[in-house]
Amino acid sequence: MTEKVTILDGGLGQEIIKRSGRELTPMWSAETMLNDPDIVREVHKDFIEAGAEIITLNTYTATPARMERDSSLRLLQPIHFNAIRAAKEAIAETGARHVKIAGCLPPLVASYVPDAIPDDGEALRQYQQLVTLQDEASDLFLCETMSTIREAVAALTAGKESGKPCWVSFTLDDETGDGDEGASRLRSGESLQTAIETVTQLEADAVLLNCSSPETMNKALPVLQSFKGAKGIYANAFETVLPLMQGETVDVLKARLDVTPEHYAQQALQWVEQGISIIGGCCEVGPEHIRVLAEKIRNY
Repeated sequence: MTEKVTILDGGLGQEIIKRSGRELTPMWSAETMLNDPDIVREVHKDFIEAGAEIITLNTYTATPARMERDSSLRLLQPIHFNAIRAAKEAIAETGARHVKIAGCLPPLVASYVPDAIPDDGEALRQYQQLVTLQDEASDLFLCETMSTIREAVAALTAGKESGKPCWVSFTLDDETGDGDEGASRLRSGESLQTAIETVTQLEADAVLLNCSSPETMNKALPVLQSFKGAKGIYANAFETVLPLMQGETVDVLKARLDVTPEHYAQQALQWVEQGISIIGGCCEVGPEHIRVLAEKIRNY
């Protein structure tokens, strides 16, 4: 390999579910920051010790829109405060001073549901609020699981206002069967190529793909390679996300048994060989997956 590969963490939310034992609610991962913050710190530590060089704040569901709908806006700041503290404590307790923190700029209302996005002005305002809450702890901002160009633009615009690196990660349509057509589209149906061209104009520092199957990532690679900067992939290991797209909670989703740590690591090596320089995992990709992946990449 001619360039350094950066290792991300894995699926923080699913790992928290496995360790928490609490009944899931629409705000489950955010509520963990109030009820069980130590669990989040330990998950961060496990990913760091597995080889992750970047950990993402556990604020994925703590957006203004979700808090107002499912909880209380007054809890937005305490949740972010606890998430920042958990990440910083994990780095301090592992002694991993090289590890960076990614601020999380997620879908504002729901994953995989493009039509739920607020209007452009409101979306930008909410992302700016998240950037303000996370800025002091974040080395970069990760606009992740973007299922439509419009939301990606709002998140990227807010993130760039911080003056810090801002990465954009798109989730792709992997529900259209075995053909290549879905892999070239966001879950909104928009062209991945158009999405990449749009965020390139807005000076995204990296473009990634996340929360779609490894097979979908493989098919989308030729399009992703059109981006001239740093490129990344962190796939999920769900059988399907259709139930979540239809309004269910994540407890109804099933993990794929074939995406073992060894299998995922071998797949990641193939991505690296094709020019991908940021590698991690999304939902159902745990610390052991990251450990095997990091070991293979560093010994490549």
